Amino acid sequence: QVQVVESGGGLVQVGGSLRLSCTASGLTFADYAMGWFRQTPGKEREGVSCISREGGMLYANSVKGRFTVSKDNAKNTLYLQMDRLKPGETATYYCAVLKIHRYGGYCNPWPALDGVGYWGQGTQVTVSS
Repeated sequence: QVQVVESGGGLVQVGGSLRLSCTASGLTFADYAMGWFRQTPGKEREGVSCISREGGMLYANSVKGRFTVSKDNAKNTLYLQMDRLKPGETATYYCAVLKIHRYGGYCNPWPALDGVGYWGQGTQVTVSS
């Protein structure tokens, strides 16, 4: 049984930093592309970043240069380092395991919601001014 669990959310001031973590079990972590999504109430969940099985990274334009995605295959853990956070980035952040039969462990095309095989429960990030 696959389990995906995020942690690391919290309250941070504008311009501050947070690091999210996501541990996935019940699968061969190194074979999968992994993604981060976020959602605010009333809006559709949107992709933030993706890392391929080989460590290739992609980012939404809105977070390029401020967010860094990484992973540790030995720990089955995905990370998202978020720096210079903005007020509009208050959201629930979700970790996602991309469907291997669709993405083959890569982030091309940009991850779609229906391309996610497994979701975490989400972790709240609140950016205060």
